[in-house]
Amino acid sequence: MSAAQPFERAIAELKLVLAEASLYERLRRHDGVVWDPHISHAGLIYDDTGAELLADIHRQYIAVARAHGLPMLVGAATWRANAERIARSRFHDRPVNADNVAFVRSLTEQESSTDAPPLFVSGLLGPGGDAYRPEQGLDAAAAERFHAPQVAALAEARPDVLLAATLPALVEARGIARLLDATGLPYILSFVVSDRGSLLDGTALARAFDTIDSERSRPPLGYSINCVHPAVVLRGLSEVDAATARRLIGFRGNTADKPPSALDGAAVLIGEDPAVFAETVAQVYERFGLRIVGGCCGTDTAHLEHMARACSQLAPNL
Repeated sequence: MSAAQPFERAIAELKLVLAEASLYERLRRHDGVVWDPHISHAGLIYDDTGAELLADIHRQYIAVARAHGLPMLVGAATWRANAERIARSRFHDRPVNADNVAFVRSLTEQESSTDAPPLFVSGLLGPGGDAYRPEQGLDAAAAERFHAPQVAALAEARPDVLLAATLPALVEARGIARLLDATGLPYILSFVVSDRGSLLDGTALARAFDTIDSERSRPPLGYSINCVHPAVVLRGLSEVDAATARRLIGFRGNTADKPPSALDGAAVLIGEDPAVFAETVAQVYERFGLRIVGGCCGTDTAHLEHMARACSQLAPNL
């Protein structure tokens, strides 16, 4: 049995898999964290204090999933751990991606139980440039060259799923999809969208899905949206066609209905009342029949708790 099969079955059969809330935003604002300027929180596993803090946040999120009887997708902190960034970091001699996947795998094994829903591990990668500036998106060929070392390192570590997140442009996503397809592991592509329902480069969501699906012999398990407020999704995709809606399987939302660039540069964390936020996330979950729901910028354990409760009520026979 391949490592990919359990997660593929979960997406096909289960009504709801809970993803985590924010790691990146919580950790980068935490006093005392030794934050690498190049690979961000991917380096915390090499520091005792940082590793324990990272593990504690993961455990908080896992506890929410356990309390609601939900399976959970637990992510390695590798969003910024591409080869170029690792080479510039003080961890240039470490297998950063493999070590982070192993860190999360060990944690999920410690927290797993035969009488509880499963915990799945995701290997995460992000865009080569700024996630909110689509003009920095690499063309497909350049994207393959740039992302190949990280994808190979993540795939060798055998997470349950590979996830490319916060993608602003179709061109780069096409190159990433080719790499992920070749690994043989299940994979998901997650985009940032505007309130017009398009990627930040202006590509309609339906065209992005259709383009990648048509180019790949083994298309993604599905697509996701992250790093925008759920109200943006409801506004932008109010008239999306049924075929596109079916391919949208995940959402991880920001807690503020502001442009991603405004949130990224904010000196303080901009948030929304967890109960109010969760109600809007639940509308997105129900509207599109999603399988994966979690939090992005501004979210913490309280937001995840309210999301789990609100979405569970809409997902009978979990």
